[in-house]
Amino acid sequence: MWNIDSSWTLFLDRDGVINQRIMDDYVKTIEEFIFLDEVPEAIVHFSKIFGRIVVVTNQQGIGKGLMTESNLSAVHTYMIQEIEKLGGRIDAVYFAPQLAKENSVMRKPGSGMALKAKSEFPEIDFSKSIMVGDSDSDIEFGKRLGMITVKISPNKMDDSNADLYVEQLNQLAKSL
Repeated sequence: MWNIDSSWTLFLDRDGVINQRIMDDYVKTIEEFIFLDEVPEAIVHFSKIFGRIVVVTNQQGIGKGLMTESNLSAVHTYMIQEIEKLGGRIDAVYFAPQLAKENSVMRKPGSGMALKAKSEFPEIDFSKSIMVGDSDSDIEFGKRLGMITVKISPNKMDDSNADLYVEQLNQLAKSL
């Protein structure tokens, strides 16, 4: 669809894209982390196409004192290991523990996590990147950096300005 090859980077939001979102709460433990349908398989597929796969996730549950960075690290280690068991990969996970009211550049839609990724992986070219998210802030994050944006949304009449809408991540995998 976009002539994607190994020079491209896939940025993924976490909650609502990779795993089930917990409404009005946060995924604080491995037990609460539940992959959405066919997501591990989709990431395995993406691993064969994209040069880099990066997760960028706002995690203000840390800033609120509801979990620790250690709790979050355990969840992310589990997520990565489960995908690796199937032959896929996630190259890096970046998270923003700041509270929304802090207006930190690290929190999406701020570009801090993407700039950190580029500093660690200089080959990342935002014009050859796709951002997949389920919120308007995810789409704004991608747009600010010149990425192609894909919104996970059951509502095709969604009013954000994403380049593409899919109901689930596996639909994107099947189209690439």
